[in-house]
Amino acid sequence: MRTSCVGGIRRAWSVRTFVRLLPLLLIAGGVLYDFVTPRGFTAIPFFTAAPLVAAPFCALSGTVAVGAVSLIAAYAVHIRLGFGMDADTVTEVLTVVTVAVLAVVLNRVVRRGDLRLAIQREIAVATQRAVLPEPLKRIGGYDIAARYEAAQADAYIGGDLYAVQDSAYGVRVVVGDVRGKGMGAVAAVAVVVGAFREAAEQEPDLEAVARRLERALVREGARRDGIDAVEGFTTAVLAELPHGDGPVRVVNRGHPPPLLLHPDGTVRPLRAREPALPLGMSDLGDWPDRVDEAPFPPGSTLLLHTDGLSEARNAQGVFFDAERRLDGRVFRDPGALIRALAEEVRVHCGGGMADDMALLAVRRPRQSPGVIGWEPSA
Repeated sequence: MRTSCVGGIRRAWSVRTFVRLLPLLLIAGGVLYDFVTPRGFTAIPFFTAAPLVAAPFCALSGTVAVGAVSLIAAYAVHIRLGFGMDADTVTEVLTVVTVAVLAVVLNRVVRRGDLRLAIQREIAVATQRAVLPEPLKRIGGYDIAARYEAAQADAYIGGDLYAVQDSAYGVRVVVGDVRGKGMGAVAAVAVVVGAFREAAEQEPDLEAVARRLERALVREGARRDGIDAVEGFTTAVLAELPHGDGPVRVVNRGHPPPLLLHPDGTVRPLRAREPALPLGMSDLGDWPDRVDEAPFPPGSTLLLHTDGLSEARNAQGVFFDAERRLDGRVFRDPGALIRALAEEVRVHCGGGMADDMALLAVRRPRQSPGVIGWEPSA
């Protein structure tokens, strides 16, 4: 896998190097063309193409320099051939000058677009940090790591979500996937995360936390117009990890099951005994949330993820099987686990993903956290 990544980096570097050298190669090709062809042939297309190629990839000074070199080369070729300043020479020189000026204008337009894109990226990063702040590496005695991988290039946040909240009842976590894309999905993410943080501290059981999220999404859906008001929903899985010894408690609302990684490398999916509809679909029926419990021994890691992991496919349509890939492997910490998974999914999909992916890993230390002197984490 490391070899594949290094090869991809080398290929990308080679492409960038070729693009930067291409304007000079065009000028050199034009000079060579004039040397090896009869006088009736002209290399002016080479000299005009060079500044146009440089415009979107070089700085302003580089674009001006390429235009100047193209102009000098075009004039020098005509002087060598003894044309002097005849009509053809003047026409071709003016053509190169005109194209060089247009290349400078194009360079300015591209740079302004890059500036706007950079500003949009900064706004996206700020939005992500506000809506999905990276959790502390240690909360309530547990080691925590989270990662958000956007499928779309230059997109930093979408409809996937995660949150961790310490409480008097244990460390509570949620991972979810909001239906849809765009700012509507981001708004729903903010609603779910905000409702979860409040409910996780106030509600005595995990079922009540799920009901609070349900009500928050129903209220949000009632305020929306269009199709999202009718078909909006969020798949989610909630987990509660005790401060002392005890099992992990899970409520699953139509979401991919978490994976429990034991210290010996054994992987076990925590599937719900009774399937449930996603959050925000209470109008289709009312039923109590069911909590499933599973032993969570010291040294184990709970991995929660969205379907960007479980439904990632390669060019042949083969799904990424996280359970099989993780079986028998041991990672030094949750951060190493999610970094390895994110890299392997990218490689499996050929460098691009069809859907966003959120990963959240929680490891119980070898010595279980105690309940004495508990205080809420920041």
